[in-house]
This record gives sequence, C-alpha cells and structure tokens, in this order.
Amino acid sequence: MNISPDAQRILATIDPARTKLGDLRKIAKEIKKDHALAMELWSTGEVLPRQLAILIMDKKLLSQDVIDGLCADIEAHGFDDQCHLIDWLMANQLSKDKKTVAMMESWRDSPSALQRRLFWYHQARLRWMGKTGHDNTDELLGLIEDGLAGEQPMVQWAMNFTAGQIGKFEAPLRPRCIALGERIGLYKDEMVAKNCTPSYLPEFIRIEVAKLSG
Repeated sequence: MNISPDAQRILATIDPARTKLGDLRKIAKEIKKDHALAMELWSTGEVLPRQLAILIMDKKLLSQDVIDGLCADIEAHGFDDQCHLIDWLMANQLSKDKKTVAMMESWRDSPSALQRRLFWYHQARLRWMGKTGHDNTDELLGLIEDGLAGEQPMVQWAMNFTAGQIGKFEAPLRPRCIALGERIGLYKDEMVAKNCTPSYLPEFIRIEVAKLSG
C-alpha cells in the first residue's frame, strides 16, 4: 500500500524506542476516527503503528472478514506482540459495539487461536467487571476442565483467567476451579513480580477472594 503524506507524517513521530502507549493515545485523540488512515498505518507491519491504527479504526467497518485479515496479519508477529495486539483490538474496538461483541461470543471454536483467546478473555472480562450470575458459567467451566490442557498457550492463558474469575466470584464453583489448577498445574512454577497476582489457579483464587473480603 502506498503511504500518504499524512501517514508518513504520523509515522515520523513514532519512535519504537521512546514512544509509549500514552503517546499513541494522544495522537489518536487528535485524529479521532479515520479508518483509511488506520489501514495505512496497519500496512507498515510494525507494532506501534498497528496499535495506533487500532485506536482510530471505525468499529462499524470491522466485519468478520476484516477481522480475519487483521488476525492473519497479527500472526506474523512474535508471541508477546500477538497477544498484546489482539487484546488491544478487543479492549479498544471489539468490546465497544454489540455487533463485534456478538462476533467474539461466536469464536469459541474458531480455527483462529487469536479469536479463541478473545472468546475466553471476553468471558473473563464480563466476570472481572463484576457481572455475575451468567447462565453459561457451569458450561464454560466444563469446557475449560476438558480443554485447557490441550489448548495453545495464548488461549490457555485466557481460559485459565476465565476459570480464575469464576473461582473468585462464584463460591459454589470455587472448589472445581481450584481442583482444576491443582490437576493441570498450569503456571504453578511461574515466577511473578512482587505485588503481582500469580496465574496458578489455587493461588490466584486464594489471593483474589481475600481481596473481596478485605
């Protein structure tokens, strides 16, 4: 794709070594919404321009075909950047519109690991934001129990996080979530920074439940 002068000017302000997410948000606030410009920035293949592109996309134009293309592009990045870009897309675009939320809710069995990650991360966020009493909670936990061990790492994280939120907020299901973590042992040996909550389910649930009562 040919890069317009406007896109070139914006790209010149982005320094991979110095530009922070807050800087990208400031640029996006000035641009507001410009889907054509977003696609130009996206075409660079670079992480920071793609993060900025996500901020200025028009969510009304994010059809399943468009999202499939974005996911295919994201797969060219390394693991950490894949996770960051797809989660950034969810937080800043896909979670903002009923149409795209409905798409995320249909991705449980998507052939795209990125889209499966978002199915589970969306379910976790619904509970994380304090929305409890979901009709599908027991079903989801059963799917996690059956499928967590065999999933791809980027999807495992989101499934595990969903189980953690279920265990945190749904006391009757808490023992199953703890037993799941003990049985699979996912993240048991993970080293975490001071004051960070570990992802290992028994510890995650213990710490997060204590926060609720504290």
